[in-house]
Amino acid sequence: MNSQELLDLAARIGPVMVFLVAMTVVAEVAEIAGVFDVAAHWTAHAGRHRTWLLWILVVALAVACTIVLSIDTTAVLLTPVVIAMARQLGIAAMPFALTTVWLANTASLLLPVSNLSNLIALHKFSQLGAGTHEYIALAWKPAIAAILATVVVLFFLHRRDLLTRYTVESPADPHDRVLLWVSGGVCVALGPAFVSGVTPAIPAVIAAVALVATLAWRWRPKVRSIQVPWLMVLAVCALFVVVDIAMRHGLEPALSSLVGSSGGDGSLWRVGAVGAVSANVVNNLPAYLALEPVADDSPARLMALLIGVNAGSIVTVWGSLATLLWRDRCRRAGLTIDAWPYAVRSLLCAAAAVSAALLALSLG
Repeated sequence: MNSQELLDLAARIGPVMVFLVAMTVVAEVAEIAGVFDVAAHWTAHAGRHRTWLLWILVVALAVACTIVLSIDTTAVLLTPVVIAMARQLGIAAMPFALTTVWLANTASLLLPVSNLSNLIALHKFSQLGAGTHEYIALAWKPAIAAILATVVVLFFLHRRDLLTRYTVESPADPHDRVLLWVSGGVCVALGPAFVSGVTPAIPAVIAAVALVATLAWRWRPKVRSIQVPWLMVLAVCALFVVVDIAMRHGLEPALSSLVGSSGGDGSLWRVGAVGAVSANVVNNLPAYLALEPVADDSPARLMALLIGVNAGSIVTVWGSLATLLWRDRCRRAGLTIDAWPYAVRSLLCAAAAVSAALLALSLG
C-alpha cells in the first residue's frame, strides 16, 4: 500500500475508531453510575415474580441496550448484571446469559451504531446513495424479524426454566443520584442523536466528554477505572490493512465467485449464507471486510451481508468479539460456557434469525 492508499483507509476508519472509543467510555461510565444495575433491579420488580415476564423485560432491555449503546455493551456490561440478578432471585442464569449474547448479535442490525460492521458499512451505503435514514428504512424489517426469531428460539429452548416463579427481590445498591440520572439521560438522548443523520462519532464524543466530566465532579477516583480498548482499536486497524492487502493480491476474484452476482432474491440468500459461515470460521469483522467489495453493488446485498455476519455469527464462540468477551464475563461470574453445547444451541438460533431476516429483506 502506498501513502495515499493508507491515507484513504485512515479517512474511512478514523471516525469508526473514534466512535468505538467514545462509546466504550460512555458504557463504562454508565456502568459505574449504576445504570445497568438499576435497570436490572427495576425489571426484577416489574416482573411480578413471574420468570417469563422478567425474561421478556430483560429481552427488551438487551434489545434497547444493543441498538443504542452497541453490541459490546450488552455482551460485556449487561451480562454480569443479569447473571447476578438471576442468582439473587433463585432462578436459572443460563437463559438470561444466552439472551444477552444472542440478542447482542441478532439485535444489532437496526442502527449503524449498533455494530461495528454496520458502522463500517455505512461508508459503502453512502456511496450507493443510501444515508442513515435509508439504512434504517432497509434494516428495520430484517432487524425485527431477527429479534423475534431469537426470542422464539430462546423461549423454546428454555421454556421449563422460564415458566417458574421467583420470590426474592434484592434492592439495588445505593448510587450517586446525580451521576445516575445524568448517565441515564445521556444514554437515552443518544438514541435520537444516532438516527438524526449526524456522523455518529460526534454525539458519541460529546456524550463521552459530558459523562467523564460528570464522573470527575461526582466521583473523581473512579475516572481512572475507565478502561479504553486500545488493543481492540489496534487490532481492528490491523485487520483493515491485512484485508485490504489481501484483496489487492487475488482474494477478491475468489470471493466474488463464491458470493455470486446480483440478481433476484436468491443472491441475497447466498450473500447472507456466505457471510454467516465466514463469520463463524474467522470472526465477523474480517469476514465483512473481505466480503464487502464483492457484495457492494446494491444496498440490499450489503444488508444481506450484514445479516449474515451479525445475526449469523453466534454459532462459534469466536464468531464475534462480543461473544468472546461475553464468554469471559460468564466465566468470571462462575457460569461455564462449553463451546460445543453452546454451538449446537446457537446453530438453531442463528439459522432461525438469519432466515427470518433474509426473508424479511427479500419481501421488502
